[in-house]
Amino acid sequence: MGSLTSGFFKSFLLHIALGGFLYATANFEMPAPTVMQVQLNTFVEEQEEKVVSAVSVDQKLVEQKIAELKQQEDNKKRAEEKRIRDLEKRAQLARKEREAEARRIKKLEQQRLAKLEEKRKAEAQAKKAKKIEEKQRADAEKARSERLAAEKAAKAASDKRKAEEDALRKAEVARKKREEDEKRRAEEAEKARLKALEEQLLQEQLAKEQAARNKLRKQQVMGEVEKFQALISQRIQSNLLTDEAMRGKECRVNIRLAFNGLVTSVKPLGGDKLVCDAALRAIRLADTLPVSKDKDVFEQLKNINLTIKPEI
Repeated sequence: MGSLTSGFFKSFLLHIALGGFLYATANFEMPAPTVMQVQLNTFVEEQEEKVVSAVSVDQKLVEQKIAELKQQEDNKKRAEEKRIRDLEKRAQLARKEREAEARRIKKLEQQRLAKLEEKRKAEAQAKKAKKIEEKQRADAEKARSERLAAEKAAKAASDKRKAEEDALRKAEVARKKREEDEKRRAEEAEKARLKALEEQLLQEQLAKEQAARNKLRKQQVMGEVEKFQALISQRIQSNLLTDEAMRGKECRVNIRLAFNGLVTSVKPLGGDKLVCDAALRAIRLADTLPVSKDKDVFEQLKNINLTIKPEI
């Protein structure tokens, strides 16, 4: 509707402009009126066609806009209808689920009641069976007690007779056993005395032999220790840098060795400082020192104290 009004307004302005133009051209010298009329009519017709065309275009836009608005309304309506249908479907589904759940709960309740009834019947039957069993047990216990009483009386008489016989037999057995025990104890005592004497003599002999072996082993170990101490001192002397100022002086050092002769630590225990410094340098320079593969010898060498005296 606005586009139509705008078209009319444009047409109105166009006619005013044409009227002004005709009024202005009337005061000037122009070519023949006939020619001007033809030209003016053509211009006016063209402008009117343009106005009509504009009005037609604006009308199409209006109709198009109205169609779009109607389409949007239709879309909204269809969307709302779809939303309502979806809600109805969900409500119907929820209702069906509630009904199914109610049926399930009802079925479970029926099952529970049936189980309770079944349990009640089973308990009643069990109670009845228990009473019957208790009566049978009481009757059996009474019969057993009577039987045991009779057996006990018979057994008492038999036991009394056997007891008297057993007493005589046991007395004889005990006498013989005492005699045998005394004889056995005497024999075992003699055997034990002889065995103890034999073991004592054997232990004394083994102790003497072990002492001899230990002495020999100790001598061997000490001989090996002295040999390796000499080798260690020789190795240190070979790396020792001497000076005339060290003549007649010495240093005592403690050396700790690993199983392969690696020097793990070395420290001076006292002596001339110059000799001690030279000895420490020589030992560190050697890095490893001679050690025995014999475990007993190595135990004497792994932590040793040596006196280093420069050979000048």
